[in-house]
Amino acid sequence: MCLIVFAWQVVPGTPLIVAANRDEFYDRPALPATWWDDHPQVYAGRDLRGGGTWIGITRDGRFSALTNIRAPSEKQDGAPSRGALVANYLSGPADAQEYVAEIAGHADRFNGFNLLVGDGSQLIWFSNRKNEDPRNGKPLAPGIYGLSNDALDSPWPKVVRTKAQFASLLCQGAPQDAFFEMLTDTTRASDCRLPKTGVSMEMERLLSAVLIESPTYGTRTSTVVQLGGDLGAALYERAIK
Repeated sequence: MCLIVFAWQVVPGTPLIVAANRDEFYDRPALPATWWDDHPQVYAGRDLRGGGTWIGITRDGRFSALTNIRAPSEKQDGAPSRGALVANYLSGPADAQEYVAEIAGHADRFNGFNLLVGDGSQLIWFSNRKNEDPRNGKPLAPGIYGLSNDALDSPWPKVVRTKAQFASLLCQGAPQDAFFEMLTDTTRASDCRLPKTGVSMEMERLLSAVLIESPTYGTRTSTVVQLGGDLGAALYERAIK
């Protein structure tokens, strides 16, 4: 994913609500969200190049999602696929805190990432580049959060704008379609508000939109996740391109 906004233990009866966009090169093959044959408890899309996923849930209410850290100067050629971090949590037995402890010792093998792992009782943010305590991650207090390709709640324009709209929709009790519509915003940030992440100014402008469009790279899917309530765990996905 390249943009995730989420409410953790804010809405009574629904511990977690997530709205997210996945941005990727169009020629990278992937399967849409479905139950996995090799891990029947996992519901997620699948990256056919690396074998992992970017966001998913399980039948018993586990959740995980991932964004990359945008830092081209730090890229390691031959690093393992970051999508395995989500897939291994969803398919494994460890709880969120145990899983973070398991991966902390070898997290530097991966290129930069943000990882969310949790269930209805705990949610942890872990990053191999941005954590204050890289050994344990950060258990999250109740609140509304935003995550793109930097640290949690970095004030990038699209993070700030989408968090505010997300909070408003939650207060209104808006239907699911409203969250998907929120994720279709193609507005680009003004140059004075763009982050400086080591890519060209033209690329910073392109990537500043909630929904990214270009000839070769852009938003591939939008996803809404809910944990709790009558549905237990539910993931809804809409293909963009």
